[in-house]
Amino acid sequence: MNLKLLLLGILFAASWASASAAAKFGLRSVEPLVLFQVRFLVAGLIMLAYAFIVQKDRWPKGKEWWELTLFGLLNVTLYLSFFVLGIKEVAAGIGSLSTATNPLFISIISAFWMGRQVKGAEWLAVLLGLLGVALATYPLLQKSFATPLGIFYMFLSMVSYSVGTIYYSKIDWKLSRTAINGWQVFLGGLLMLPLTFLLHKEPNNYDLNFTLSVLWLIFPVSILAVQLWLYLLEIDPVKASFFLFLCPIFGFIYAYILLDEPISSYTFSGTALVIAGLYLGQLEKISKKSGK
Repeated sequence: MNLKLLLLGILFAASWASASAAAKFGLRSVEPLVLFQVRFLVAGLIMLAYAFIVQKDRWPKGKEWWELTLFGLLNVTLYLSFFVLGIKEVAAGIGSLSTATNPLFISIISAFWMGRQVKGAEWLAVLLGLLGVALATYPLLQKSFATPLGIFYMFLSMVSYSVGTIYYSKIDWKLSRTAINGWQVFLGGLLMLPLTFLLHKEPNNYDLNFTLSVLWLIFPVSILAVQLWLYLLEIDPVKASFFLFLCPIFGFIYAYILLDEPISSYTFSGTALVIAGLYLGQLEKISKKSGK
């Protein structure tokens, strides 16, 4: 692995893992869905402006509107709605750890989607991932840093994201990657509006804390991290996947330093299980890559 790929991979993991901590800061000022509503509408408009003005992309047509809307529903509306509802109930570190297990769910759901028998190693990888999250969460449940409802929301968000990822891979897209990302983020944000109004309970404070949180979620996370991830996938998908292992580590570091969330032997043991599950889930890809 060359130095450039290594540095970009570390930057991706550090940026992507910061989402949970940044969201926690934003939730001190506004309701969960309001925070991400603003984030995705603004991020979507920025990416669409770049796609149309710089890349000279065309508008979607015909069934592309339906495909983009469904992708936005799965990948933004449902995924982020469940995520923000969950992150309000659980520690930021657990949010990052849960997100890191997405590749494991993707492998299982894609197998059912394509009618392929799920291999024992894939089931074991998912089991290790779930056990890791459960182990890391256990002491936090006792200390009110997490609730069962919050964990359930995080689980639903992972399932929605995984289905959205598989759906994306099955579509023969004709639009540019920037246009697809911009439209799905913007349309997903629009679809989130009814939920935002329906679940509105408390007054929102659009202060400096809210502004900084949204700006961080838009630029380092939604734009920088996503673009880095897509670049890494183009260079080497197998090597790129290993940088996902760093995400829960960065997530717990941010949570400990910035939010004073506890780190214990349960945290280290749970993270180790998740990383072991992710590694096991990549073994088949590694074998294919090496021609073994």
